Amino acid sequence: MKPPAADPSATGSTTSSADAPVRRFPIRVGRRSRAVLALFGVRRDNAYVDLGGDVDARFGFFRVTTPVGNVAGWRIEGPWHWITAIGVRRSFRHGDIAFDGTHTGGVRLDFREPVRFGPFHQTALYVTVEDLEGFAAALASLGVTGTDARKGATH
Repeated sequence: MKPPAADPSATGSTTSSADAPVRRFPIRVGRRSRAVLALFGVRRDNAYVDLGGDVDARFGFFRVTTPVGNVAGWRIEGPWHWITAIGVRRSFRHGDIAFDGTHTGGVRLDFREPVRFGPFHQTALYVTVEDLEGFAAALASLGVTGTDARKGATH
C-alpha cells in the first residue's frame, strides 16, 4: 500500500527537486574569450547548466553533476579580472572549480559533500550563466538559499 501523498502546504514546497522540470541555463561566453575557450572544447551548444533534480554543469570537455540536495547554498559574485576568470579553473587552496566563459560575474554553488571532478573532490562550483538572477531564483524555488554579493541581498 502506498503512503498518502504529503500535503504541499504543510511543508511550504509544491514540488520536490527530484520531480522538478529540467531548466537549461546557458553559460555566457564572451566574444573576446571564444578563442581561449576553444582550447577547452567550449562551444555554444556545450556550455550550460541543466537544473532539475540534479545540477548538471557542462563546459566543453568538462562536466560536474550533483543532486540539488547536495547544494548547500549559492552566491552571485563578480565581476573579476579577465585573465583570472576565463576557462576551467581549479583552486587547490579552496577546493573549487570554475566554468567561466566571461569575467562579468557568476554564481558560486557550495556543496554539502564534495563532488568528484576527475581525481579531485570539489567543495564548490562557479558558473557564469547568462541569467544570474534567473538561475539564483530557480535554485531558490528548489529550496536552495543564497545571496547576491553584488547587492547584499539574501534569498
